[in-house]
Amino acid sequence: MKKIEAVIKPFKLDEVKEALQDIGVQGMTVVEAKGYGRQKGHSELYRGAEYVIDFLPKLKIEIVVPDDMVGAVTDAIIASARTGKIGDGKIFVTDVIDVIRIRTGETGPQAI
Repeated sequence: MKKIEAVIKPFKLDEVKEALQDIGVQGMTVVEAKGYGRQKGHSELYRGAEYVIDFLPKLKIEIVVPDDMVGAVTDAIIASARTGKIGDGKIFVTDVIDVIRIRTGETGPQAI
């Protein structure tokens, strides 16, 4: 099993969710996040004063899938989240040792 974490622009969430549902992903966790990378934030003018916003709003999506779905999931996220502009985000893929469904006690792939 693998855990896929994707950091995306907030307005892309619906497109990513639909793309993942189309390939059979049954669940995901979405967390509001702030961060920066090559974008380096931006400046804004507020009441005549200029200030720098270092951390930009992002969403972090977390999905746990069987090993054989990793390619399809990452491809779907890339296709639906890409704008072609700086700040589109990142995808991280890590190993998952075990999953336990709290309600039933199921473990492993059955618990996903």
